[in-house]
Parts: sequence; C-alpha cells; structure tokens
Amino acid sequence: MKITVLDRCTVTTGDLSFAPIEAVGDVTYYDVVAPENIPSAIAESEAVIVNKAKITAEIMAQCPKLRFIGLFATGYNNIDIKAAAERGICVCNVPGYSTDSVTQHTFALLLHFASHADDYARSVANGDWERSETFSYLAFPISELRGKTLGIFGFGTIGKSVATVAKAFGMNVIACVRRPTVFEGVRFVDKDTLLAESDYLSLHCPLTDETRGFINRESLSKMKPSAVIINTARGGVIEEDALCEALNENRLRGAGIDVLDTEPMTPNHPYMHAKNCYITPHVAWASKEARTRLITLVAENLKGFRDGKIINQVN
Repeated sequence: MKITVLDRCTVTTGDLSFAPIEAVGDVTYYDVVAPENIPSAIAESEAVIVNKAKITAEIMAQCPKLRFIGLFATGYNNIDIKAAAERGICVCNVPGYSTDSVTQHTFALLLHFASHADDYARSVANGDWERSETFSYLAFPISELRGKTLGIFGFGTIGKSVATVAKAFGMNVIACVRRPTVFEGVRFVDKDTLLAESDYLSLHCPLTDETRGFINRESLSKMKPSAVIINTARGGVIEEDALCEALNENRLRGAGIDVLDTEPMTPNHPYMHAKNCYITPHVAWASKEARTRLITLVAENLKGFRDGKIINQVN
C-alpha cells in the first residue's frame, strides 16, 4: 500500500518512531504542505494520513487512487466526510488516545486560576519575595477547588475523565448531555443551569453546527462574574470577540484557552489583549505517551482497512 503522511511535524519533533505505520506499506512523509500542493503530494497514494490538513471534495476529485483517509486526531472536521463517502473513501479517526493527556492539561489550566503557582514563581524570579516585609507574600488570590462547581459541556470519554478527577478534588460536578445518561457523582442539568451554576466551565465537545459558538454574548451573560472557562475542545465552540469583551469588562474572571478558531494564532489576536486570558498552543493532547499511542492506533486503522476489518470509521 502506498501511504502519504501529511502534517508529520504536528505529531513528532523527531522523538517518536513511525515504524508501526511503515510496517503497513510504503510511506512518504511531508511536514507543512500548502493546500494547493496537497493533490500532487498525495496523487499516487491509496492512503493518506493527516492531522489538520484539509482534504476537500476538490482534492479527492484530483486523487482517483485515494481509498483511505486516516486522522492523527479524534476530530475530523477538516475532512469532507460526505464527499469521501460518495467516492467510497474510508475515513478513520482515533478516539480516546489523548484522554489522560487532555484531562491533565485541563486541570493545569484550571489550577492556574485556583493557585496561581506560575504567577508566584514569576514574581519570585523578579525579586518580589526578597523585598517582602514578611514570609507571607500574598500577591495573588488562592482558592481551594473543594466545594466549587465544575460544569462540563460534552460528556464523552474526556468529559467523564475530567469529572472523575474533579470529584477527587472534592468538586461538585454538573454536566450537560444530549442523551440521558448516568455517571456516579455527576448531576446532569440543562444548558442554562450549567452556565449559571459553574464556578469553572470546561468544554469537551466536538465542533459541530450545534456546538459552534456555544459560548457567546448570550451564554456569557448567564454566567457568574467569578466563573472561569476552560477550553481544550475546539476554538470554534467559543465566539472569541464575545469572550474577550466579557473578560475585559470583568463579567468573567478568567479563561484558560488551548484551542483557537484559527491556528496558529494570528498576529495581534484579541485574546492577547484580554484580561486573565491564559493561553497554551493546542498542546493538551500532546504528551509523548499520547502521541505514541496515536501512531500505534493509526497503524491499526490502516491494517484494518488493508485486511478488510475496518475500525474507527466515521463516514
């Protein structure tokens, strides 16, 4: 099988082996490929593996040999699923590989607002503690998570994992789901209740027509001014201008953001000038352990396609 891997640089810095994928077929690698050059890069391939590169209907039409699109990701909004189905192209994602990594990063963002450890460390490095009159240098507020309410929007594998950790911290956990479900220690509520009661609101939903812009001026108006939003899902779940307005007008305490609507971040992005907006560059998923699992599972998807035992197909 002739396989082309796009976006390789988004998965590895040279620290991982692609041997599991190479065992399935003849592999050609690319890092950054301009959209107009993708058709020529994959023209002879039966299978293409991508992370965020867009595979459109127009690209598929120029690649008649293409029969399989694999994702280095769980989300697949960069693939024209309908066009792939019409052409008999199998599209497979990798669910669940980054659950522990995203959960960990979610709490790294959340704990920034609870404990301000990095703010304190930066202040100490600047010599502020040396100039303090007492040992107790209380420059930034610290609050306990126990007893606070964590709201979760999107209660899939990652949402459930985040709920489990939150309960270990002694938090009250509420969640909003599309279908009735039961999860020990979690109270399920409607969207308005989720917004109104959350001290911390963590987003873990896919980006769909229903979830796009869930956080907007109207929904923000229903939240506590003391609340914090954490987004490790997809940037488009938040209307970015509306969030910046709420932060700058002190209608929201803070936001921990790992994903943007357009990535990489554009110059002079409004988040850079918003109060208490703590940004990381879409790395919640990217622990070495998660990336290693990802490559192994992508190879399993490829083998399943080759052997006629397809797994994780999304179209």
